[in-house]
Amino acid sequence: MVKESTYYDLLGVGPGASESELKSAYKKGALKHHPDKNAHNPAAADKFKEISHAYEVLSDPQKRQIYDQYGAEGLEQGGAGGGMAAEDLFAQFFGGGGGAFGGMFGGGMRETGPKKARTIHHVHKVSLEDIYKGKVSKLALQKSVICPACDGRGGKEGAVRTCTGCNGVGMKTMMRQMGPMIQRFQTICPDCQGECEIIRDKDRCKRCSGKKTVVERKVLHVHVDKGVKTGHKVDFRGDGDQAPGMLPGDVQFEIEQKPHSRFQRKDDDLFYQAEIDLLTALAGGQIHIEHLDDRWLTVTVEPGEVISPGEIKMIRGQGMPSMRHHDFGNLYIQFDVKFPSAMFNTPERIAQLEEILPPRKQFAPPPADAMIDDFNLEPVDQSGQRRAQGATSMDEDEEDGVPHGAERMQCASQ
Repeated sequence: MVKESTYYDLLGVGPGASESELKSAYKKGALKHHPDKNAHNPAAADKFKEISHAYEVLSDPQKRQIYDQYGAEGLEQGGAGGGMAAEDLFAQFFGGGGGAFGGMFGGGMRETGPKKARTIHHVHKVSLEDIYKGKVSKLALQKSVICPACDGRGGKEGAVRTCTGCNGVGMKTMMRQMGPMIQRFQTICPDCQGECEIIRDKDRCKRCSGKKTVVERKVLHVHVDKGVKTGHKVDFRGDGDQAPGMLPGDVQFEIEQKPHSRFQRKDDDLFYQAEIDLLTALAGGQIHIEHLDDRWLTVTVEPGEVISPGEIKMIRGQGMPSMRHHDFGNLYIQFDVKFPSAMFNTPERIAQLEEILPPRKQFAPPPADAMIDDFNLEPVDQSGQRRAQGATSMDEDEEDGVPHGAERMQCASQ
């Protein structure tokens, strides 16, 4: 029978709670009421201090005995009412420095708090059709969770003890003499293999084999918004790996757009390569384009609207949906004019074309005394075409006689 149960009530446990039950209750309450997680709730800071003070008393066997017999008044009379600050106790319990709550108030709080488990990163490849229409993807992943059989202890209650070889650090400082010099270096503790704790094989948890976590399959619903771009990240807070004494990690999916067979995309605009015959380019006609939402666009080239090879036209509002402005980009169509084969040019048809088409361009003749050589054009294979295209691009880069990649020298006026 205890004199008062206020401290037990703060932690949500009974007077007969074991050491592990006290730890678990403190961890749950401290994380829930930590000031960094409740910046707009001043009452949470007071609750956090009360929970921390209650755990500090009840986790000390001597203080707990005094409290059970004489209550909080007995602790004050016995000189045990002070204790450490709530933040210091939190840091000692979880480990400080770079935690999830550190530095949120710009220096008002010290960088203390529980560390966070690693973030799971995945690349989610999405088709252009799904980005155009939007979709919800169901993605399964494997993650580590606290073993439910041992509550993350790794073994039976009371069987897990701190390694005495490294004092729970996981590393040992060793010394080695090299001639007249003594070298100091750190190595993984050979007693606990860096685990900081010792568990006898017979006491290990049968489900997790002492690893404290087990692998679990989880299905997440990833919302792919209309018009999302490559590199966009979708975060699931707290759905990542779990580890004892740490905040759950996150899961992050990065959107990557798959290449498309018909369209190319730049921001909110689409680009389409349309092949038309010479007759359509000169006299008009229609082409049909299958869009990304199963619609077909019928595009009319008006008679008399001459389309040149490589010319680009636009259809307004038929590009990609925009995430920011809730409208659509444009669809740009580049025309590749397909000329008829050489067999088309019979003498009769050539004569007809000369009557219909504008006259040939007249070039200035060479001087009367010039030496003239006559040549005929020859077809070029694919290798020759690549060489010719490469030379053309080099000429464009080497403007002003400066090769591509070379530095340009400028004179600075004094």
